[in-house]
Amino acid sequence: MIGFPCNQFKEQDPGTNEEIKTFCEINYGVTFEIFQKIDVKGDNQHPLYKFLTNEKKGLLGNDIKWNFTKFLIDRQGNVVKRFPSTVPPEKLVKHIEALL
Repeated sequence: MIGFPCNQFKEQDPGTNEEIKTFCEINYGVTFEIFQKIDVKGDNQHPLYKFLTNEKKGLLGNDIKWNFTKFLIDRQGNVVKRFPSTVPPEKLVKHIEALL
């Protein structure tokens, strides 16, 4: 699991990359890698999210509805499944195990 902070959703990630990482570790017990803050939608959408959203559509088509949208990617780099922000990470376990 990896994370990409984004401040495009009600400015939930206004801090620096280091501040966001520390906040997530302290408040949510995050132990996975957190990368630099990026745009996940709009004119400055990061190329990774252009790829992800083109491969797996959501309820709003290519758009990311809210923070914590999750994408499951196999070892070959194929986007296998997309999960909305309302699905907690622990619900992905069976999907991840199926790919191992």
